[in-house]
Amino acid sequence: MKSSSSLSNDQKLKICHHKAANPSIKQSALANWAMQEFKLSKVLTQGTINNILAKRQQYESMDSTELTSKRQRAVKHPELDNVLENWVLQCRARRVALSGDLIKEKARQFARQLELGERTPEFSNGWLAKFNIRHGFKAQKSYGESGSADLDAIDRNMPTIKEKLQSYSLQDIYNMDETRHFYRMAPDRTIARCQIEGSKKDKTRLTFVFAANADGSHKMEPLIIGHAQRPRAFNRKSGEQLGFYYRSNAKAWMTGLIFREWLQQMDQQMQDANRKVLLLLDNAPSHVVRDLPLTNVQVFLFPANTTSKIQPMDVGIIAAFKRRYRRFQLQDAIDRDEQQKADIYKVDQLIAMKWAKAAWNDISSKTIANCFKHTGLFERETQKNEVDSEEEDIENELKDAINQLPISRPMSVHELINPKEEQQVAHEEISDEDLIKLSSSQDQEEEEDGEVMDENPPMSTKEKLNVLHSSISFLDLSNPKHVIAHKVLRNIQFEIQTIEKKQTTLDRYFCKEF
Repeated sequence: MKSSSSLSNDQKLKICHHKAANPSIKQSALANWAMQEFKLSKVLTQGTINNILAKRQQYESMDSTELTSKRQRAVKHPELDNVLENWVLQCRARRVALSGDLIKEKARQFARQLELGERTPEFSNGWLAKFNIRHGFKAQKSYGESGSADLDAIDRNMPTIKEKLQSYSLQDIYNMDETRHFYRMAPDRTIARCQIEGSKKDKTRLTFVFAANADGSHKMEPLIIGHAQRPRAFNRKSGEQLGFYYRSNAKAWMTGLIFREWLQQMDQQMQDANRKVLLLLDNAPSHVVRDLPLTNVQVFLFPANTTSKIQPMDVGIIAAFKRRYRRFQLQDAIDRDEQQKADIYKVDQLIAMKWAKAAWNDISSKTIANCFKHTGLFERETQKNEVDSEEEDIENELKDAINQLPISRPMSVHELINPKEEQQVAHEEISDEDLIKLSSSQDQEEEEDGEVMDENPPMSTKEKLNVLHSSISFLDLSNPKHVIAHKVLRNIQFEIQTIEKKQTTLDRYFCKEF
């Protein structure tokens, strides 16, 4: 019996073709088919299947020698390949017609900037063909300038957009968008300005990618883009090991490569669920859909300069996330102030990511559905009063928190949630110099100035239970809110006690055996 690692490239290509011939097959069934077909010793993992399917075009571009190999031939100059692919994707987003000669000339420029010297490829027509096949680039038609759209364009196109939406149920209409986020930003105008001006140096900015459907029944796992693959706060673990969908590049920006990976994963999810969905997107430079072999996701691009009015994420969903994130942040700042910490807003990236995930999970389906309806794209009744009341309550909590903090020039809640620096797109037009930086390896740990690790040592089980007991003793069970808190604390107490009992049992067992 062979192991999964002994699959040849030809066998991997057969897996891709079997999936193409059976588009509704789930990945678990595909893995079982491969195990039987190739007599593997164990079932391929979902991650392995994902990687194989994502590389179909690469396998299809291989010659007979490469196909019989059990290893894929490595790209000779991965940094050059990466930067050139990002450049092509960016040009396509702008609808710039690219000839083969132009791509080869740009490759020569990048090779000089990367100082490849004698290692520079010849950039022949054969090299160009392999590059195009490897990345799925096909011949491109020439387009005129896309032009800009305005509110009049929205009015003109609204009937067409609504007609398109009518073909899908609410649960099958999705919107995705990105947002910048300064995760340590203080609610003080003076401090915040200094923090943001220095953010390029201390790297306290992340990009978040959110997607949800129109009835709020499905919030997709947020994608987080940071500066380093393994920031110091990750303690040498990967984002995946810590439970996050995490990617990185030198600028913490969305790129065409990351977007295409995200979109193909969404398409795979919908294939596995046997669903056909519509994805609403703005026309950002990184949102390059052309040539992607999507089967279950149809993409609809909003006209330029219209998304602040008709894109659900811009209409209120991202603001709802930021309200909840800032609530976590300010509550923590108050605790730090009471403990007389020097910098009460200084937290590490991992803590910020945990707050962000909790904030996203806390947004109700009603809030999301209401934001979709506020766009005017859906002619249905809204739950405005109930949802707006929930958001107002959170804003009042933020106001109270700001008043409790030692601030010389406090921000308004609106400024805190919508700082102009975060309104800048998270996927700007990228210069050649920045493309080079984006292609650089991010495998090393990031030694950030001022990166903070958890200052408190881990608590023992006894210490945790003592804290919980003190908190429970404080509660007044005649207060309905305290009754809810009592139930939550008791559940946490039970979980800790259960884990401790299991560990004690294991310790006793091994003591007897050895």
